[in-house]
Amino acid sequence: MSLRGKWPFVVLLVCIVLFGGADVKAAVTVEPIAGLDDRFIKGADISMLPEIEENGGRYYADGEQIDPLVLLKEKGVNAVRIRIWVDPYDENGNPYGGGTVGEQRAVDLAKRAHNHGFQLLLDFHYSDFWTDPGKQFKPKSWEHYSFEELKSAIYHHTSNVLGQLKDAGIIPEMVQVGNEINAGMLWPDGKSWGEGGGEFDRLAALLKAGLTAVKDCDPGIRTMLHLAEGGDIDMAQWWLDEIVKRDVDFDVVGLSYYPYWDGDFSKLKQVMELVTNDYGKGVNVVETAYGFTTDNGDNLDNIFSSEYAQLVGYPASPQGQASYLRDLMETIHAVGGEGFYYWEPLWIPVSGASWANEAGMRYIQTEGEVGNAWDNQAMFDFNGEALPSLDVFHLVNQLK
Repeated sequence: MSLRGKWPFVVLLVCIVLFGGADVKAAVTVEPIAGLDDRFIKGADISMLPEIEENGGRYYADGEQIDPLVLLKEKGVNAVRIRIWVDPYDENGNPYGGGTVGEQRAVDLAKRAHNHGFQLLLDFHYSDFWTDPGKQFKPKSWEHYSFEELKSAIYHHTSNVLGQLKDAGIIPEMVQVGNEINAGMLWPDGKSWGEGGGEFDRLAALLKAGLTAVKDCDPGIRTMLHLAEGGDIDMAQWWLDEIVKRDVDFDVVGLSYYPYWDGDFSKLKQVMELVTNDYGKGVNVVETAYGFTTDNGDNLDNIFSSEYAQLVGYPASPQGQASYLRDLMETIHAVGGEGFYYWEPLWIPVSGASWANEAGMRYIQTEGEVGNAWDNQAMFDFNGEALPSLDVFHLVNQLK
């Protein structure tokens, strides 16, 4: 996940009233997708869930409190994604926020998801906090490592997490080595540009360390490399050409695709076809989201706005959210993609479950306010009540 700029796009529906007051309880209408079967991934990133719950957040369906994972499963979600940070606490033990998903929390959440029957995708950031194309900070404990020590650290960190899960009888279906690594990882050693030569050689070596750790745990685990800007075909071709020529062996390309940043479905389709046709890799959309309202659930300004709704052309309502996801699934399915993961559908506005705490902002060397800028792109309302848009996960399969 990263905060990227708008893309220029001529849209219809600019005269729509933008739906902050839309009825969030009305049932949604979704046209089924022919040929969509149970192998299609309909996933959700649930990494914020433990921090939300420990700060008092609760979830409801028709006014009755529920375990949100039970509800997601009932609605048709079949896979979850969980990010993993190395040590998301400062030197005084203060949590960074954003879920504070260190190794132990990630393992515990993976066990919980496994017990509910979800497929599992683990997302290794190889950092103590958020990574994306604009920042790839080394973990604090790795800052002074040599390059060989960095490779070893990647291998052992990956092996440790997977080993804990294997001991519990859990083998993830897929593991993501790095998060939105367009610009590389573990800067400056693994940066993909601007380091005086040899950039992709070093990045490839770091990736191979993580990928080898996954296959050493279990050869059947599928491995993913993750790129942001899922509508940028030139970027994807440049990056994949450099990685493939260095014999980096992986199975799947994961794409972040946010329509208000990354262009319309035709751009996503071009990139997905490039991945499958030119490189012979599996492909899925590993991050996406859309707003159910333009209202705000807390004091932090939201990312999704009325301008973004105008730009993309779907109403900012549960129906618009469901329609966007339905059309996204049809696009992915049409090009042979494996599926998608909705980014943080459970991230309701709860005090203490912020994108960052003060310690986290110091770590990434930025200033800002605490809060949730994503609450109007969740799939529960600001009070934790399930939105009717969740029905899209099963309605797409209800063939006439």
